[in-house]
Amino acid sequence: MRLPEKPPFLKAQEPFIGLSNEIEKAGKLQELLDTNDNKYPFWETWKYLAREWGIPEKKVWAVVKASRAVNRQIKITSDPGFSFSLGTPSIVLQFLHEFDLNLGGSLQGEGIIPSENRDRYLISSLMEEAIASSQLEGAATTRKMAKEMLQEDRKPRNESEQMILNNYEGMKWIVENRQLPFTQANIRQLHSIITKNTLSQTSEEGAYRTDNQVKVVDVQTGHTVYTPPSHERLEELMEQFCKFANEITQPSFFIHPILKGIFLHFLVGYIHPFSDGNGRTARTIFYWFLLKKGYWLIEYMSVSRIILASKAQYARAYLHTEMDNNDLTYFLIYHLKCIQTALEDLKKYVHRKTTEKKSMLKLLRHTSFNDRQIAVLQDITQDNNLYFSVQQIQNRFGVSNQTARNDLTDLVTAGLMEFRKNGKRIDFFPVKDFTARISRNEK
Repeated sequence: MRLPEKPPFLKAQEPFIGLSNEIEKAGKLQELLDTNDNKYPFWETWKYLAREWGIPEKKVWAVVKASRAVNRQIKITSDPGFSFSLGTPSIVLQFLHEFDLNLGGSLQGEGIIPSENRDRYLISSLMEEAIASSQLEGAATTRKMAKEMLQEDRKPRNESEQMILNNYEGMKWIVENRQLPFTQANIRQLHSIITKNTLSQTSEEGAYRTDNQVKVVDVQTGHTVYTPPSHERLEELMEQFCKFANEITQPSFFIHPILKGIFLHFLVGYIHPFSDGNGRTARTIFYWFLLKKGYWLIEYMSVSRIILASKAQYARAYLHTEMDNNDLTYFLIYHLKCIQTALEDLKKYVHRKTTEKKSMLKLLRHTSFNDRQIAVLQDITQDNNLYFSVQQIQNRFGVSNQTARNDLTDLVTAGLMEFRKNGKRIDFFPVKDFTARISRNEK
């Protein structure tokens, strides 16, 4: 990834009106203000726009910065390095409005996922988030293999699979413990779950780093792009983090919970309290905070899957914030866009699955198969090379071992599946003439 160009240094700013005269004469002031409000671009974009407008680059940037002077300031500590700028341009407000309608307890949120399918969708989404968050940190395995491991409750075969299993356990932990306060002990426990058997030293699991060897490096040039705070300050900084997250200390103005959740995500990466696993911990804490605040639909969405598809933008969002005097707005907008994409993907996924279910129900309208069995039959119609185990059905649908076994053996009795022994395990496969037999079951 090419590193962003650092914005030019500006001396004490002139009043906005004085700065904007030349741009207004060129007829570009309103375009500048609209671009800032609807896109909030970084310096490099403004530089090219200035050239296109025929106006000195630094003057355009000075007007942009003057217009952003209304941004709120959040101080986590008295250290100037922990003072952050928070803007709320129109693009941010639009996202927040939509999320307030959809992610909480509103009618729209209730309508996105049918209540009878929530347990199944939740298990699937937690798996997707665990896989993507681990792949962001270098887990080298396919989504299909990783999901099979989680569904079959198989032991991890390598470190990548262990990372994914740990992330899954971490996501389940925050769903079950969403009401716990943010404390250093709870965050360390979460980190220990996420990093179990994946670090060079087991003593680092759930423990703050004890040196300053951790740096964020540009892999192409080898240059250090960010140096986290000294390890000697971690106890103090994480205590302030917890007070801020628990709203014991807070600024004099309201911070929308979704923005605060994103800010907490950013802060874990910024403080970098652990030798490894900071990214996975940060993303899990984001979910934890939003669930605590009542945004229940977020647990059905894999935001990390969207981040994984835009890794370079994710890194740039951090760098833009740090390079522009800790202006957090860049990171907020990037993350809000990811949530928006994840929400749209969830809607499409649920719609597709609902449509598939209706089609299969129509095909099987005269049978007595239950929803789980119909879901298995749907999967087979899309891929007749699939096979299933009792453990896989148990984990996928959150049912007992006996219920899962009954589901599969009933399909064998119906002549739609057959079983084969695989060591101590029994695998269930679709029969060769599956489609024809489905039709015969329709009586």
